[in-house]
Formats: sequence, structure tokens, C-alpha cells
Amino acid sequence: MSTRSAAVETALIGVKRRGADYYELVKPNVVSMVLVTAFVGFYVASPEIPEYLLLIKMLFGTALAAGGTLALNQFMERETDALMARTRRRPIPDGRVQPGEALCFGILLALSGLVYLAIAVNFLSALVTAFITLSYLVLYTPMKPRSSLCMIVGAVPGALPPVIGWVAARGDFDTAAWVLFAILFLWQIPHTLAIARLYRDDYAKAGIQFLPVIEPDGGSTNRQIVSHCAALLAVSLLPTLLGLAGGVYFIVAFALGCGFLGSGIRLATSSTLARARQLLFASLVYLPVLLLVMALDRVPS
Repeated sequence: MSTRSAAVETALIGVKRRGADYYELVKPNVVSMVLVTAFVGFYVASPEIPEYLLLIKMLFGTALAAGGTLALNQFMERETDALMARTRRRPIPDGRVQPGEALCFGILLALSGLVYLAIAVNFLSALVTAFITLSYLVLYTPMKPRSSLCMIVGAVPGALPPVIGWVAARGDFDTAAWVLFAILFLWQIPHTLAIARLYRDDYAKAGIQFLPVIEPDGGSTNRQIVSHCAALLAVSLLPTLLGLAGGVYFIVAFALGCGFLGSGIRLATSSTLARARQLLFASLVYLPVLLLVMALDRVPS
């Protein structure tokens, strides 16, 4: 191999690694979940034949804005990320991406997504997305080391992606859109608390004030998990009652809700790491299956 070929190959490897670092910066797994929920909001709100081009535009703009928001979140949390075993290998604390680079990248991505949504989709979808970005970065992220209420505050932007899809499809808000929001909101509490229980020591090192950190006995955590699982079971049945979905969805939602609630009750009766993992697994099964069945059994408006 010639010296020039070796230099080119080395440069290409460097570019690939650099690209992988920036790709990790936008948390692709989280962006994927955002897009799935936004898709369901759009699809459920659409007439019998959705506007697929508009759907693609909405997903593209949402992906840009979500990726930028998550990159900015990593920029803001770079010091606490460096303290935790589960996050210290992220691009910024590991030194693979400089903070200034991440800041510029996140701002560019987020603004591009918001502008694109406003121009290519509608202003309302851009407005909802902007609220998600601002509430996540200005309210939720700074609250994490200060108050356990950060969990509730953070659940708001986390529950709004289906509303982006809804307003993109219909151009206005509706009671049904807020039902979708409520399902995502209620689901996030036991899901987040299960993670916080599993990584309690890590969060404590970083000073993040989740309930399992500030009340290690688990009493408040268990009450929050069970109460939100129970509320989720009831709220998840509303799409059928409102005419958004059919009877198949109702049956599946009831079965999933009972299973999720059962996992929460088992954790409350025995607060072990194994039970917390079971609840986390149940949450990861619950949401995608529920949304898939809702989309498949939707009642077009």
C-alpha cells in the first residue's frame, strides 16, 4: 500500500469515527421513539388515506429538532455525565467531541428542524416542537440536580411528540390529542422510576434528585409507580371510547395495562433490582405494542 493510499484510508477511518461520535450525540434510540410516537399521532389523526408526503416531512423536521435538542442536553450535562458509569463514555465527557462543537451542532440541528417544520408542515407543529425543546433544556435539565419534581416536568416534553404528529395532520388541537399526550405522560413516570431505581447509585454520584435517590427506602417511588400505572390503565382505554380506535385496541390496552400495573405492584411489594428490571422491561414492551395496535385498529375520521 502506498503512503498516499494509507493516508487516505486513515483519513476515511477518522471521518467515520467522527460521524459515529456525532451520531451518538443525537441519541438515535431516543429519536427513534420520538418519531414512532409522532407517527402514531399523525396516523391516528389522519383521514382514511393519510398524506404520506406530509408525514415524511413532519418526521424529518421532528428528527432534526429532537436530535439537536438531545445534543444540547448532552452539552449541558457533560459534567454530570462524566461522574456516572453509564454515561461517562458519551462523546463529550470522553473527549471525542469538544463542548463547543456539540453546542454549535445542537443549535444548528434544532433550529433547522424548527424552521423546516414551520415552512414544510405548519406553524403549529413547529410551535409544539419549540415548546418541547425549550421545556426540556430550560426547565427539565437544570431541575435534575435540584428537585425530584424534575421527573414530572421532564415527562411533559417527553409526552408531546404525538401532539406534533396530530397538529401536523389536522392543523389544530383536539381532545384526542391530549389523550395521546396523557398516555405518554403517565407511561413515563414508572418507566423513568424503574431506570432511576436500577441506577440509583450512579444518579446519587452525579447529584441527580430522582425519587429513589432522595428517598432510598422506596416508599414514595413505589406509590408513584403504582398510582401512575393504574391511571395509565384507565386513560389508555379512552381512544376507543372517543372513537379513535376500535374494540381490538380496547382489549389489548386493557391486557397491557393490567400487566404493566401488575409489574408495578410486584416492585412495590418487593423493591429489588430484579423487580425493577422487570418493570423496565414491561414498560419497553407496553408502549410500542400499544401504539402499534392503536395505529392498526384506528378509526379514520
